[in-house]
Amino acid sequence: MIALRLDRVTITYSGAPVFADLSWAVHDDRVVGLIGPNGSGKSTLLALMTGDLHADGGTDAGTVVRARGLSVGLLPQEPRFAPGHTVWEEALTASEALQEIEAQLHEIEARLGAPAVYEDERRLASALAQQEGLLSEYEQMGGPAYEGRLRATLLSLGFQARDLTLPVDALSGGQKKLLALAKLMVVQPDLLLLDEPDNHLDLSAKAFLEQYIRGYKGGVVIISHDRFLLDMVADEIVELDHGRLTAYPGNYSEYAVVKGHERARQQQQFQAQQKEIRRLEQSAERLMTWGKIYDNPKFSRRGQAILKRLEQMDRVEAPPQERRRMGLELAGWRGSDKVLEIRDLWKAFENPAGGEDIVLAGLDLLLWHGERVGIVGPNGAGKSVLLRLILGQEALTAGEIRIGPSVRIGVYAQQHETLNPGLSLIETMAKRANLPEYAAIPFLGRFLFPYEQALKPVATLSGGEKGRLQMALLMLSGANLLLLDEPTNNLDIPSAEVLEEALESFEGTVLVVSHDRYLLDRIVQRVVALEEGTAASYAGGYSFYEAERMRKAQNSGESLEPRRRSERL
Repeated sequence: MIALRLDRVTITYSGAPVFADLSWAVHDDRVVGLIGPNGSGKSTLLALMTGDLHADGGTDAGTVVRARGLSVGLLPQEPRFAPGHTVWEEALTASEALQEIEAQLHEIEARLGAPAVYEDERRLASALAQQEGLLSEYEQMGGPAYEGRLRATLLSLGFQARDLTLPVDALSGGQKKLLALAKLMVVQPDLLLLDEPDNHLDLSAKAFLEQYIRGYKGGVVIISHDRFLLDMVADEIVELDHGRLTAYPGNYSEYAVVKGHERARQQQQFQAQQKEIRRLEQSAERLMTWGKIYDNPKFSRRGQAILKRLEQMDRVEAPPQERRRMGLELAGWRGSDKVLEIRDLWKAFENPAGGEDIVLAGLDLLLWHGERVGIVGPNGAGKSVLLRLILGQEALTAGEIRIGPSVRIGVYAQQHETLNPGLSLIETMAKRANLPEYAAIPFLGRFLFPYEQALKPVATLSGGEKGRLQMALLMLSGANLLLLDEPTNNLDIPSAEVLEEALESFEGTVLVVSHDRYLLDRIVQRVVALEEGTAASYAGGYSFYEAERMRKAQNSGESLEPRRRSERL
């Protein structure tokens, strides 16, 4: 059944069309993965569906038609909560309808205590009848069990009872996503819209999200750059590109195969037709010339007939021009055979009570030249701490870290803290890579930065643009050991694919912390899992690691859920 329909919708921004005459029918019984390059208008589409944005004015602006009584819930890319709220206070705002009924009930209770009401039989009867009706509606909407369901949902998502009194401003990015998700889980809207729902989530939270989406009783539209997630949950992929929507049945991998075949077939058909058109045009031109030279109308008529046939020909469109992709190439060099050796590493932080929180407890790790190793583990397990220890940005509590004598390290920082927000892009290239302006401008162009943007401060860049700038600096670093902390966060799918291709051909060693399971499956040869301060090594990519983890858990009877540490780390 169609839950919502967009009919010839037009949206413009600063005078330029985001998309025009766009139509789309969204069903209430399937999970749709909405993909497309950054800036193509995906989040704008979600805003149209929620009613937060309206089509441009005018008779040709189009319409958004919703099924009668349709409820729509949105999980935004960056959830925003009321300042000063605790986790529990914010969770209680999940159902606006219940909040409204509770407010009316409080108002009636106040009225019933007023002498002007309880001393007036008619007004008292009216207030009691209104109260009875509201209580009945409150019960039908599940009001009496509302707080219990909220609490149980929050605990199922990894919150502890003590966390409910925390101010929302103290939550990590992942916890904010989970709080926003909990609010949606309680109200169960008919159409669920998820904008990058897996950002900031660790692997166990992503697994929970996948299970929840697959079992959802309603329609789901999900914007995500996580190809693994789209493979696991999507019934259909809808691509938004160059202002057009194209639907493909199946998950992301099926879409990628069909899309590649379609493009190759269209290119082949276009080239074959263009060759035939050129042949016929040359034949027509030759006949027309002969008609003039020999004064023979027959030749001219035949030439005109060929031209008319060409005018009536159904033309094969040229494949849409592919968007430019960043030109990342990571050369590297051999260096030491033994690249990194960590022995009996301990790291502890002092807690507010004066004691110590142990993050890493006797960790051992050895990296050889050419290895690609992925570091995984729940948020707070110490993954980013480990990278800072290797770089010397944190002091060891105990243990030893040895880096090979001919190893040069290149770093990709998750929070982009290696970038100076006050410098322009050109100044950044000059200071970090000793690249003069005349060379920096074309080089930045390879990473999709136009000249005007190259003059602006780094602070004006989006998360994905900062990621591309870090990639540019990595390319010029001459590193043969790459330490990458969530490198695909905020990158669109084409940019993530470019990074993967560059890492595959990199002549050096890679240590990558990532929750991107598609990247881990494609790139790494070994997964090192951090949990409870120690490291367990698994030969193979993410899928092999997950299968082994499940097998071991089943054999031992243990829970598959890793215990969560504080996310402040």
